[in-house]
Amino acid sequence: MMDKDTKIEKKRISILGCGWLGFPLAQRLIGDDISSQVKGSTTSADKIEQFKAAGIDGFLFHLNPELSGEPTQITSFFDTDVLVIAIPPRLSKNEADFHPRQIQSVVDIIETSPVKEIIYVSSTSIYPDLNRIVTENDVKTPEQSASPAMVEAENLLIALRGKKTVSILRHGGLLGYNRIPGKYVKGQKDLTTGSIPVNYIHRDDAAGIIVKMIKEGIVNETFNIVAPQHPTRREIYEKSCVQFGWEVPTFVTPEITPAFKTISASKLSSFYTYDFRFPDPLEFHYEA
Repeated sequence: MMDKDTKIEKKRISILGCGWLGFPLAQRLIGDDISSQVKGSTTSADKIEQFKAAGIDGFLFHLNPELSGEPTQITSFFDTDVLVIAIPPRLSKNEADFHPRQIQSVVDIIETSPVKEIIYVSSTSIYPDLNRIVTENDVKTPEQSASPAMVEAENLLIALRGKKTVSILRHGGLLGYNRIPGKYVKGQKDLTTGSIPVNYIHRDDAAGIIVKMIKEGIVNETFNIVAPQHPTRREIYEKSCVQFGWEVPTFVTPEITPAFKTISASKLSSFYTYDFRFPDPLEFHYEA
């Protein structure tokens, strides 16, 4: 295990993309009293008052793909110790290089900013289906990836190492609260992917792990962030549909076994001691 300075000092923390994950993360950081200031960015002016009420300094930015906003606001937002980048890449809705161009725009500002530590929220969707357990070492280049643009974005930030400390967090499917897996398949017939293991992480744990890292010290590493247990899609879909009274989907056994991947998060435990609140996706907390 890498030695880290565990002395907790209050830090200025900025969250670029203070949305479904970023907003509760900001609340946790304020509630844990580990930050002297929490700043959050949004693309919606309506959310600025919500941020203010929660004790978050709100900033209105757009990344289309260049970062645009009031110049003095941009300077103030990046005048921070820790930067968490949690912007949805929306790869299916934009041209292939859109997200890397977003990250390049951010990197251009980071390079001359006071930012010391960076956490980038990436995704386990970068892994191809290799029909086995996969680790962080399985994808390091775009050519190895099922999502080359995400790896390009990661590598733009990794290139800052030496000047800044950069952790890449490859999150599994982010679920919990109103993101309920059964909602997306209720009533469907003859699904063929019921035997595939899931790679999920509850939002509370995703935020908790980031808080843990900020407390103990960010490291120049890439981590998979998934719950330790991997039940099947069928188990997950059936349980969440029954829980909310939705029509349970039906399943068939395909002639060819579907390709899969099981994401290992064991590397995380060699750097940080974290007790998952929801280690089993079958026990995730939801609110319809």
